[in-house]
Formats: sequence, C-alpha cells, structure tokens
Amino acid sequence: MKKLLCILCSLLIVLFAATSFAAAGEKRVVLGIERIDEPFAKQLLAGKRLGLFTNQSGVDSKLRSSTELLQKSYNLTALFVPEHGLFGAVAAGETFESHTYKDIPVHSLYGEDRRPTAKMLDEIDTMVVDIQDVGIRHYTYFSSLAYIMEECAKAKKQVVVLDRPNPLGGAMQGPVLKPEYKTFIGLYELPLRHGLTIGEFASYINATQHIGCELAVVSMKGWSRRELWQDTGLPWVQTSPLIPTAATAFLYGATGVSGDSNLSVGVGTAKPFYFLGAPFADADAVKAALDEKQLAGVAFRAARFTPRYGTYSGELVQGVEIYLTDLRKVNLPELDYILFTTFKELYPEQVKTPERGYGSKGYKLDIALGESSLREGEAPKTAFARWHQECAAFEQQVKPYLLYK
Repeated sequence: MKKLLCILCSLLIVLFAATSFAAAGEKRVVLGIERIDEPFAKQLLAGKRLGLFTNQSGVDSKLRSSTELLQKSYNLTALFVPEHGLFGAVAAGETFESHTYKDIPVHSLYGEDRRPTAKMLDEIDTMVVDIQDVGIRHYTYFSSLAYIMEECAKAKKQVVVLDRPNPLGGAMQGPVLKPEYKTFIGLYELPLRHGLTIGEFASYINATQHIGCELAVVSMKGWSRRELWQDTGLPWVQTSPLIPTAATAFLYGATGVSGDSNLSVGVGTAKPFYFLGAPFADADAVKAALDEKQLAGVAFRAARFTPRYGTYSGELVQGVEIYLTDLRKVNLPELDYILFTTFKELYPEQVKTPERGYGSKGYKLDIALGESSLREGEAPKTAFARWHQECAAFEQQVKPYLLYK
C-alpha cells in the first residue's frame, strides 16, 4: 500500500510539473531575431553584407546566438560590441580592444572609439541590432546605438533593429534627464525608467534628434507594455557582469543612483544592487527608518555584508537588503531617492557624493539621476510631483513612436 501511494504521489508530481510547464509555455513573446526568415525581413537582409551590434544577450528563445543565426541565413561580415565586451566578461568602465571571433572582425565601441569609424562601416552594407537593454536610462547600450545610427546615417548605411522586450515593462518613472547632465550614460531627455524597447528608442531618437538614419524595426509578436520580463516566457541571459538575472534589473533601477555616492549597493557580493549600506550605518536603525515609510511593493531586512571587491572591499557593511514584493506597485526611481534620503537623514555627516565621473565634470549622483535634486536635498514629495508631470509629458511626446500597446 505504501509503495502504491509513493507511485501515485510521483505520478501526481510529474503531472503537476507537466501541467505547470505547459501553462508557462502557453504564452511566449516572439523576438525580432526569431522573425529574420520571414519575407519582409529577408527583403531587408538578403544579399547584404551585415554588421551586427550585439553581445552575449543577443539570443533567441532557444538560447541560440544572433551571431550564429545570422551567419546561417545571411552574410555576416562584422560584429560591433558595446561596454562589457562580446561575452559580457569585461568589468564596468573598462575599455577593451577590437579583435576577431571565429574569423569575424569584432569592433570595440568601448575602447579608443565609441563610434564605428568609416573604415569599420566600409565592411558592411546594413547594420543589424540585437542586444538586450535593462530599461534604465544610465545603461550605456542605448548610447552606443545612438552613435551607431549617427555614423550609419553619415555613411548611408541602413540600420535594422531586431526588437526585444523592455524587461521592466512600459512604465515611465523618475526624472526626465535635464540637458546640462547629458553624458554617455544619458544622451537624451528620457525618464530614468524609460519604458521603451530598443526599437522604439531608435525610432524616437531618429525622428526627434534628426539623425536621419535609414531605419527599420523588426517588431516582436506577443509583447504588451504591461508585461515584465517574467511574463514573456523567455530565458534571461545576463546583460552585463552585474545584471545576472531579470530580477537584478529591477534592483538596479532601485539602487543604481544611490550607488554613485559613498554607499555600497552590494557590488562585490553575490547579490549586486540588492543592498544599501555603509560601515558607519546601523542595520537595525536603517530598517526601522525605512519601515516607518510604509512604501508600496517593497520590504526590508536588516543586513550585514562584506564586499569582496568594490566599495568597502573587506569591510563589514551594515544597512538593508531590499525585497521587491510587488513589481507592478513599486516605483523604482522614487524608491532609490527615498533610500538615499533616509541614509542622509540618519547620517548627514558621513554620507558623501563624490565629484567627477563618467568622463564628465560634476557629481556622479547628478549625472546618474539626470538632475541635482537628490544631492541638493529636494523633498521627495516635491521632486516626485514634478517627475510625474515630466513623465506624463514625455509619454505624450513619445506616443507616435510606440510599437506596442
């Protein structure tokens, strides 16, 4: 009898797992890279020498690389690679040289050149783009794409973007970049959580910045603006060394700005961007102060950690670990603002904001946020009201270029 019950239980577990897998598999977004053999895509790509702007995140739903897929169907002659390199193995801010991969030239766009040169573009007729963004303005892949589009416009080379989801969905939150803070980590006046796919971004800047690039976007099938990465049915490939999971992309949106102060965000631990702390802080006091604010969609745990590298390497750091309990309710830039403000209130003499960073004059914190309000101590309520107005205006401005409902 006992043996029979064990067998029945095993069968039920297998049936449940199969049912769950089937349910999960019912909905899957079809990526732009998965449409390259459709007739309209063939018209764009066939008979052309193709360049490909990509890295390890350029894969289809079966984890086949876009490099492999384009080589199989078309004439791929060169690769163009942003910060972190072709395989996402280069640390943030570190430059790397051009090289070859499987006999294909790999052109670094994060070395001596940030833009493709005329010589590089002589190797191609059409530039294809397949790379995964994380949905936050101060991530550099959008800037590299903008430079590619500008140089392709000059060289009269077409750009074809194979679209991918915004992992944070279509929500637009936070401040719109102020012109005086334009740098390579933020070229255009977008909200901090910009809500755009890479294809929508390309369409928007091509028109509004008068780039004049011959642009085509191979859109996705089955993606809507309400969907987060977790809804897509797609596997996540780390987009850079410190964004190993889709969940990390959300935490990056919640602590990425605060990390440009002298606070640690957990870089150097197994969970980058999940923490905020400093050696001078008291974990229990920080948790108590944040709990009092009763923030929607987030919870906190008093945490102690020792980074293996980066800020406070080898030192005991105290603060909080951040748990996003409802991804649709949490406002990521506002959470970042409140986290930093809370530390500043508790430790006004110890919290510092270093000057100069990202190849520009000024405070790193301001450059990342896109304005000086956080460093200058503007009240959260006042800042957030202004941000909501800025995002509403941006949403109307970008509306003609949105590809998905």
